[in-house]
Amino acid sequence: MPKTIRELADELGVSKQRIQQIIAKLSASKTPNKEGNRYVLNAQDVKNIKDLMGFDNDKSSTSESTNRLVDYDVYLDVIDSIKEKDEQIKILLEVQKQTQNLLDQQQRLALQDKQLLEEYKAEIKDLKALTMAPHDDGEKKMAAQKQPEPEHSTPDSQPKPKKWWRFGK
Repeated sequence: MPKTIRELADELGVSKQRIQQIIAKLSASKTPNKEGNRYVLNAQDVKNIKDLMGFDNDKSSTSESTNRLVDYDVYLDVIDSIKEKDEQIKILLEVQKQTQNLLDQQQRLALQDKQLLEEYKAEIKDLKALTMAPHDDGEKKMAAQKQPEPEHSTPDSQPKPKKWWRFGK
């Protein structure tokens, strides 16, 4: 059944001028026949115009169902991918919690080590003070025994200071 340009334009949802531009782009062997001043488009001409415009009239119903199947498969793949990502996120959150726990433990242990070190330093200081005090007393007693008492010493026994100049001698 032959169609006019207007009928085809209404069917495809484009303007008549657009259909005329497409006809002008067709090769001479594919150009539709003119009856008088009008183009009469047979089924082959309609197919050529639709092909050039990018429309597929016969495959539209099958391609839609194929697209739906492909879309559903893609949808299922996306859902599986999202589930996998959710599991990975859960695992990463658990690892983060464990890492934070280990970091907290490390900080507590470092603080305990620091406190113990301070306690040990204080103890060592106390022990040194205790061991040095009796030792110092013993040295003082021994030094006092070796030196004669200053009361018994005579003024002559003390050395006289010598003068550093000797000009007259």
